[in-house]
Amino acid sequence: MSFLRKILSGLAIAATSLSLGQAAAAQSTVDEIRTRGVLRVAGIPTEAPYFVRDVRTGEWSGFVVEMAADMASVLGVNLEMVESSWANSILDVQSGRVDLAFALTALPTRALAVTFSEPTYYNSFVIISPNEALANASWADLNNPEITIAVDTGSAQDNIARQYLPRANVLRFATRDEAVIAVATGRADAIINTVLNGMVMRTRNPAIGNVYVPEPRLSSPSVIGINHNADDIFKDFVSAWANFNRRMGNNQTWIVNGLAPFGVTLDDLPPGFDFNG
Repeated sequence: MSFLRKILSGLAIAATSLSLGQAAAAQSTVDEIRTRGVLRVAGIPTEAPYFVRDVRTGEWSGFVVEMAADMASVLGVNLEMVESSWANSILDVQSGRVDLAFALTALPTRALAVTFSEPTYYNSFVIISPNEALANASWADLNNPEITIAVDTGSAQDNIARQYLPRANVLRFATRDEAVIAVATGRADAIINTVLNGMVMRTRNPAIGNVYVPEPRLSSPSVIGINHNADDIFKDFVSAWANFNRRMGNNQTWIVNGLAPFGVTLDDLPPGFDFNG
């Protein structure tokens, strides 16, 4: 073999090795998950009906867990729920501690931190109040300094209060539980939250009253947070899963099943609420 042929052969071998190395380094997100054998999803232990972790057995339940288990099954892996919080779930996606965070309200600021999937369902903002006179109140009616509204500060519902109720007397609390107590004890007329949270809150503490959907109906898409660095195949898969199961009614079924332990059925959901927005 001539000297030139030897050089060319060596270059070809080197190029092939480099190409194989790059291919290995560029393992797809789906392949990484399948190699690991688990889909890691952020879970909040006491956030029913989304997530519930049994303190005795450590087992997880809730409609988000059912959704995540189905997605893991489609990928051919097991589901691993990773304890987190609403405040930390996006950080956990960013850091790679988890692959996904379900049930996020699609706030524009959050889109700077993670990629959003297509909506899994839509969740309306509501008031929960013991005052039946507020049953048909619009957001404009509630924007009244004589009405006292409770919210947990920095939340999506706090944003609703700031945008739609600037004239109302808004009490802001560090936690949702404190806001619930304010309504139950008569310190506030109503609390703002979402339909699903509201139905569980009402069951746990009947003193806060009933769930009402003010007009205009404010529905926010509930999305799945994905790491910005995940590849497009995985991002497209998550959105395709969310879109398919929302349109087929599977997500609604899982949500209703998650409400069942609290004695809430589909017929109990307030008039004006629609999972599809």
